[in-house]
Amino acid sequence: MLKSMTGFGRSETITDEYKITVEMKAVNHRYLDLSIKMPKKFNYFEASIRTLLKNYIQRGKVDLFITYEDYTEENLCLKYNRVLAAEYMNAFKQMAEQFQIPNDITVSSLSRFPEVLTMEQVPEDEEHLWKILSQAVEEAAARFVETRLTEGEHLREDLIKKLDYMLELVSFIEERSPKIVEEYRAKLTDKVNELLNGAAVEESRIVTEVTIYADKICTDEEMVRLRSHIETMKAKLLAGGPIGRELDFIAQEMNREANTTLSKANDLETADKAIALKTEIEKVREQIQNIE
Repeated sequence: MLKSMTGFGRSETITDEYKITVEMKAVNHRYLDLSIKMPKKFNYFEASIRTLLKNYIQRGKVDLFITYEDYTEENLCLKYNRVLAAEYMNAFKQMAEQFQIPNDITVSSLSRFPEVLTMEQVPEDEEHLWKILSQAVEEAAARFVETRLTEGEHLREDLIKKLDYMLELVSFIEERSPKIVEEYRAKLTDKVNELLNGAAVEESRIVTEVTIYADKICTDEEMVRLRSHIETMKAKLLAGGPIGRELDFIAQEMNREANTTLSKANDLETADKAIALKTEIEKVREQIQNIE
């Protein structure tokens, strides 16, 4: 299947315990450039997320956004620092003995001293956390790929139409080429007869001049190569897959052949078709930039 490099995917999972939302969007890029924005608690899974997404994406500038809301109230616990509490009590005992004052510390007053009692986050179950995170990411990635495939199908249809039109232009130039030589021979013969005022014309000289001209304007090789490039590109578009870079190289070769054809064109109709070829090739190259 052919994929576009532009796409969007979103997933949202809501339970009694949590809400997790994942959004993905992408635009054209020469390579895979993945940017991830997510809560700090998920930073540990960044490498795993990147590895997972490579199963879905080969090229493109991809932005991934993850939000997470925890609805549970059991994720905090009260920690009692026994060592610190003992040090406090020891210090109070020393103070009472030194200053000859009663030690009136109670449990409630001791608990209010810094760091004796603290609230701490309950350690997350990493396996469970990764399970819900990976499911959400995969769901968003699957929808992301769906939009890429839909756009890729539109690109393929448009590109094949452009390539078929380019084949029509190539056929015209191929058919027009021998007619140009015939027209040149007729014009040359008429001009020579006019200059010689009815004297005998040396046919070998005419043939030599026509041969030189025909060789100068011949675009047979360019048309054969251009037709081959067009057919190759059509075949690859129909086969699908991550072919964007390969198609871009083929388009460069097609542009080279069109340039050579235009430089050899010594006929208005051929020049017009060569310009049309260059225009279509440029459109194709622009579209190819959107293919993964």
